[in-house]
Amino acid sequence: MSLTLIQARTIIDAALEKARIEGAQPLAVVVLDAGAHPVAAVREDDASLFRFDIAKAKASGALGMGADTRVLAVRAASNPVFFQSVAAATGRLALSPGGVLIREMEGAVIGAVGISGDTGDCDEACAIAGILAAGLFHGDKP
Repeated sequence: MSLTLIQARTIIDAALEKARIEGAQPLAVVVLDAGAHPVAAVREDDASLFRFDIAKAKASGALGMGADTRVLAVRAASNPVFFQSVAAATGRLALSPGGVLIREMEGAVIGAVGISGDTGDCDEACAIAGILAAGLFHGDKP
């Protein structure tokens, strides 16, 4: 199964709906397929300059390292030199919650969503809301 544009747009719309309900700051949302190619992306009005780049780095970092960015941040705390090296070598890693793997029913990774604009916890909650609204799964295998 591959991630469709309809699924990506559903993820974005539901994530932004959750953000507005929560009173979040303006967000950027990037949805990548399993090869880290953009499927869909938005930047809300008044989202600050780097938000799109950070959201993309969260999504691609989750894909490249095979884990949500919340998990990666914990791992980085005990191995900072390695993670600094990965970030420097790839330019595609942001170690803050909000980069979440997207899985299909059997557990295969089909993409990732990255969100930036509010706290990492809020960004991550919006990403998860979007994934679930699209009928997909996140985190560990279902």
